[in-house]
Amino acid sequence: MSDYLLNLMKTRRSIRKYTDERIPKEWLDKIIEAGLYAPNAGGGQRSMLLVIDGPDLVEKIGRLNASCMHRERLIGGYVSAEQPSLIDDVRIKSGFYGAPTVIAIFAQKHFLYNTADAFCIAENVVLASHSLGISSCIVARGEETFETVEGKSFLEKWNVDENMECKCFVTLGYIDGPYPKEKERRKGRVMVVTG
Repeated sequence: MSDYLLNLMKTRRSIRKYTDERIPKEWLDKIIEAGLYAPNAGGGQRSMLLVIDGPDLVEKIGRLNASCMHRERLIGGYVSAEQPSLIDDVRIKSGFYGAPTVIAIFAQKHFLYNTADAFCIAENVVLASHSLGISSCIVARGEETFETVEGKSFLEKWNVDENMECKCFVTLGYIDGPYPKEKERRKGRVMVVTG
């Protein structure tokens, strides 16, 4: 593995504070291209990227996303003091944290590997973004966001195939404030077995 790629992986952070500055279209196109080249089960390419662009629309969908968070399902209750999440601060009203652009990642319903395919796309997107100096964060509650009445109306308006479901989102933008420090890696997360 190249040192460059490993460095991208080690220095990327989940960012939840964004400026209003928009991402240049040519960079967004590169990020999308990286997502389209993510590993996918059997090479079937059963997923789709839907770009939500513009502050008003992003805010509407972000608030819808936040409304789907159920605190009683949480394990643990702390993410970050530097980049607080909905978990950390109940005053945050948007699951998209003010990002100017969000990519919703959809995958084919009832396909065994749809979640894996979607999160491979998300990983490619966040690494490509970081390589361009664009901040990002993977956000959950995709299915829940679009299962609401309002969410379903958006999918209908956008002509999203009814056999597709949103698995996650990736927020994109420029960080507002200092870049977060690295968290120490927890010990005991690797096991090697031989036979």
